[in-house]
Amino acid sequence: MERQESSPLNGNCRFAIPKKGRLFDKVVEMLKGAGIEFRRESRLDIALCVGLPITLVFLPAADIAKYVGEGNVDIGITGIDVVQESDVTVKQIMDLGFGKCKLCVQAPVKSRIANVEQLAGKRIVTSFPDLTKKYFKKYDEQQGVTTSVKFVSGSVEAACSLGLADAVVDLVETGTTMKAAGLEIVADVLETQAVLIANPHHVEHQDLVDLIKARLTGWITAKQYSMLIYNIANDLLSNAVAITPGKRSPTITSLDNGDFKSVSALILKSEIPAKMDALHDIGATDILVLELANTRM
Repeated sequence: MERQESSPLNGNCRFAIPKKGRLFDKVVEMLKGAGIEFRRESRLDIALCVGLPITLVFLPAADIAKYVGEGNVDIGITGIDVVQESDVTVKQIMDLGFGKCKLCVQAPVKSRIANVEQLAGKRIVTSFPDLTKKYFKKYDEQQGVTTSVKFVSGSVEAACSLGLADAVVDLVETGTTMKAAGLEIVADVLETQAVLIANPHHVEHQDLVDLIKARLTGWITAKQYSMLIYNIANDLLSNAVAITPGKRSPTITSLDNGDFKSVSALILKSEIPAKMDALHDIGATDILVLELANTRM
């Protein structure tokens, strides 16, 4: 009898993540924090998760939406920009809150381009040719011209200075690279961030998809919130709770000293310093901030 070779893909949920680039480190951090751990052998682009029937497939971020849409993998993480550029049908499970940036039309500062209509019919270089063509279509039709859109896979910002383009369409995160290349934003094409997507026809792993979503949601919540704990006199409790209403509501516990209560509330990290100041000002004591590793809401 012929021996069948086992495969790390057999029966497992196939989960595509970026193999490198701006999203890779954050995705790996998120998976580890969410308890989705894996062992990846050197130079291999497939890894088995520990304790879960999930196989991670490491792919270029620009290819992930197409692999998910065509059913080669079940779920994946990539950017909204990639999903729209790939022009495939996928189910968007959740926004992940990182990798945020904008896809923008950019032109040389010295060109003094006041609006995008001035670029219709010109030469545009981009890594997003389909989105760029769709964006310029209405301006081309209005003016009876055809914008030339040329694809390059990288160093898009150099195209204008090298004489390849009159403008570019590229991602802008901090704007540092754009400014260094002597470019400025003329118009925004779309806002993007990392998203979890799934093939809409693959339902055999729905329980796993739900589990992954719950774990990632728990990790995201833990990164956004801290637990604020303090003691407050009974007659000041209502004032304190007004300051710290919590994500749903605070937890209030009576102390052995009947004149005080202990209050715990989830607070957005960005609001913690101001909340602590306000609590201190009304007379709260023993104010502590605890970091969260993970949550389930």
